Amino acid sequence: ALEKIKKCTDNGNPFAFVIMDLTIPGGMGGKETIRELRNFDKNIIAFVSSGYSEDPIMANPREYGFNDKLPKPFKKIELEEKMLKYS
Repeated sequence: ALEKIKKCTDNGNPFAFVIMDLTIPGGMGGKETIRELRNFDKNIIAFVSSGYSEDPIMANPREYGFNDKLPKPFKKIELEEKMLKYS
């Protein structure tokens, strides 16, 4: 996913928003991914999403490089409200 986002950014067609799951079994989770993403796109709006509400990243997403959080499960209207807030 990072390679595709970087390619779009390099081609002048950056993503406006991304939603990253905090935990990816067997893969790079949101905490690691946001560090890499911020290396080449400091302006992208990034939401962290998880069902683990007690995680420190969900409590303080900005401290970890995210703009905001979307606790799981979330509704379409909640996503729309976040997108409007950051548009």
